[in-house]
Amino acid sequence: MIRPMKPVESASATARVLLVDDDVELLELLRDYLEKDGFEVACVHDGNAGVAAALSGRHDIVVLDVMTPGVSGIQALTQIRTATTLPVLMLTARGDDADRIVGLELGADDYVPKPCTPRELAARLRAILKRVGGGAADGTQPLVAGKLCLWPAQRRAELDGRPLELTSTEFNLLETLARRAGHTVGKSELSKEALGRPLTRFDRSIDVHVSSIRQKLGPLDDGRSRIQTVIRKGYLLVID
Repeated sequence: MIRPMKPVESASATARVLLVDDDVELLELLRDYLEKDGFEVACVHDGNAGVAAALSGRHDIVVLDVMTPGVSGIQALTQIRTATTLPVLMLTARGDDADRIVGLELGADDYVPKPCTPRELAARLRAILKRVGGGAADGTQPLVAGKLCLWPAQRRAELDGRPLELTSTEFNLLETLARRAGHTVGKSELSKEALGRPLTRFDRSIDVHVSSIRQKLGPLDDGRSRIQTVIRKGYLLVID
């Protein structure tokens, strides 16, 4: 059973970050910067230790390198995602689109290409955590779009009474589409709302996440996808 992540209590709460990478020097650099920037940071240096730490319940977000020893980052992500919706940010080699796409398909919330600056990593972490915990103080009324019901405060979703197991980024995307159900939402807007960053050229993150959401939602009664692609414009959630 997938355990949902507990929302970060507020933007001012200390976020607990787990860094998983065998590059000790890099992790020391990132840890020093992140701690000065207000994060609480723990470091491990192989995939097995990373999975165990991620599933311990002591962290709010994981930064996971694709190339970890023992268990690879991709394998570690698979094990983490089968047990929890804890946000995972992947570190990938610059220009390695295959690793990025595989990571996103397996449930990573976002990626940062290496080498990355500590400032960029901190910004990405804050963007993800803001969207994960941003609804924690909201009311309990669901957001309803046809047979789809979302409870942003609890980060919970149901389709026709059936629970949906979504990653944090998938939930953000579906919530954005549900709030404008029946209308086309551009990829740029989706990227800013769900990923917390501007859409960049050749970025396929939104497409990969939407593909995963489509599979989890299943088709409409007439066989059409519940999320329609509007060519050169964006995506549209169909109300049924």
